[in-house]
Amino acid sequence: MVRPRSLPRAPRVSGGRPLRAAGGAAALIPLLALVFVVVTLAIEAIPAIHFNGWGFFIRSAWRPGNLYGAGVVTSGVNHPPGASYGVLPLIVGTVASSAIALIIGVPVALGAALVIAERLPRRLASTVAMFLELLAGIPSVVIGLWGALTFGPIVARDIAPILADHVPDVGLLRFFAGPTGYGEGLLTSGLVLATMIIPIVAATARDLLTQVPILPKEGAAALGMTDWEVTRHVTIPWIRAGIIGAVVLGLGRALGETMAVAMVSGAVLGTLPTNLYATMSTIAATIVSQLDSALTDSTGFAVQTLAEIGLVLAVLTLAVNVGARLLIRRVAGTALPVGRGV
Repeated sequence: MVRPRSLPRAPRVSGGRPLRAAGGAAALIPLLALVFVVVTLAIEAIPAIHFNGWGFFIRSAWRPGNLYGAGVVTSGVNHPPGASYGVLPLIVGTVASSAIALIIGVPVALGAALVIAERLPRRLASTVAMFLELLAGIPSVVIGLWGALTFGPIVARDIAPILADHVPDVGLLRFFAGPTGYGEGLLTSGLVLATMIIPIVAATARDLLTQVPILPKEGAAALGMTDWEVTRHVTIPWIRAGIIGAVVLGLGRALGETMAVAMVSGAVLGTLPTNLYATMSTIAATIVSQLDSALTDSTGFAVQTLAEIGLVLAVLTLAVNVGARLLIRRVAGTALPVGRGV
């Protein structure tokens, strides 16, 4: 019996272990950066957390107190006299404006991605996609100024009066009627945020759509499905997890946007929005608008409170991302319902 000759060993690549170590260290950098940011905010916010207590999340007042007077010590925390803070209106403004942005922006973005990937000729699709990606690179302060000059007057002049005349003044419908001022407020902020997340969601969804294999779509069409049924029952389920990820990317941009929202929201602190057009503010916009005056507080308590609301925004964003990851795990690997449209 002849023994088979053993295959020659593959030559070992020199320097493999240092390369793997460098790659592992590079992979840890984002995690370390996240931990560093959260820990820094938490340490800075400890005095404000101790002073504000749990009532910080249910109060509406935002009173820095006398920043130029002598500090007052309460429960071991040095703060300006008369200081009282509440984050409830900021949380409501952040969540509500982001929700409006998703309601308006996600359908538009997915529709644009479907048209670019499925309907337009290749050359025209490449041109439209290029301009869509260029929209994502416009600075937020430019979009905020554009929104103040366009969306604000349109909301105040055209949208709000029509809704006020035709929407019954009963129950929850009252939220859609009310004074609009100059157009700064919740709806304008949501429209501006929708404009900012559309290119992010659309570009990601377009890339996902181009990766869907052609055979399942042709097979569904051969079974008698219409184009809409193929899109609904084959294409969208195929990239469902990726679409959720794209929406979360857009939501993260909306939750953390600062300058654009600060320019169109009215930057009013301490009051909950009473209607769709009421002036408001978000956590991120409040930080950027209040930091300059907070630095004049000799006790440092105003900056510590800004660190606390920054920590709230960080936890909110992390919770949204963790929830999205759990949702993606549930929908990933789901069998395609190809037979439903037949």
